[in-house]
Order: sequence, then C-alpha cells, then structure tokens
Amino acid sequence: MATEQHHLTFTTRGRGSSEITDDIAALVGQSTLSAGLAHVFVKHSSCGLAITENADPTVRQDLETLLRRWAPDGDPAYRHDLEGDDDMAAHARSLLTGCSLSIPFADGKLLLGTWQGIYLFEHRSHGHRREIVLTLLG
Repeated sequence: MATEQHHLTFTTRGRGSSEITDDIAALVGQSTLSAGLAHVFVKHSSCGLAITENADPTVRQDLETLLRRWAPDGDPAYRHDLEGDDDMAAHARSLLTGCSLSIPFADGKLLLGTWQGIYLFEHRSHGHRREIVLTLLG
C-alpha cells in the first residue's frame, strides 16, 4: 500500500463552518495514487470536521443552532472554563462533529455524493489557526 501525507493550515474567523472540499480535492487530484482512501484529521480539540450538504448554507446555520442547544456556552455545570465561557462547549461540540473523516477517491477525484462537502467547524467564538493532516492511502 502506498501513502502520501499533506499538512494544511486554515485560519478561522470564529464559530461557524468553512468548506474545505476544494483544498482536499486539489491534493487528491495531484496524487499519484489511482484509487484509495483520503483520511482527513484535525489536530485540535475545540473544532471539528463534518461532511454535510454543500448546496444550501442554511443547513450549516441550522447545524450551528443545534450545536448551541446541545452544548451551550457558559453552562454553570461546566467546571472547565479556563479559556472562557465557550471553552467546555467547544470541546463538547468537537465530540459531536468529530476530528477525522475518511473519504474514498478514484481517478484523482473524491467520491463524495452530489450535495456533499467537507467542512471545518470552528467551535470557539474567536478565530484560530487550525492544522489538518491529509493522509492518502492507495
């Protein structure tokens, strides 16, 4: 099995989602591997990755609404708040979105569905520099 590995850096603007499909797809398109699996991993515990609809941005807005409900900022039951009211909530939201994705690829293209996109979800209220490792296995 052959492997390739790439490191990407994204700067977020605070809570919300950023589509990173094109960045991942470009590296898959440059790969010498004809088919395999793209593993995307984010090296942080207060953001996450998700594959979701890429046609209607209100889907991601509604997902943010749900994340706020499921893991509200400043809950008085939280003990971990060293970096502010959004600290523990961001870690909980990270568990909900996850830190890695696996996507098949072939012939230089991600095999995503018609309406699927890859998103980096920032769960902190302020922007951060986020590092992603893309490992291609084929």
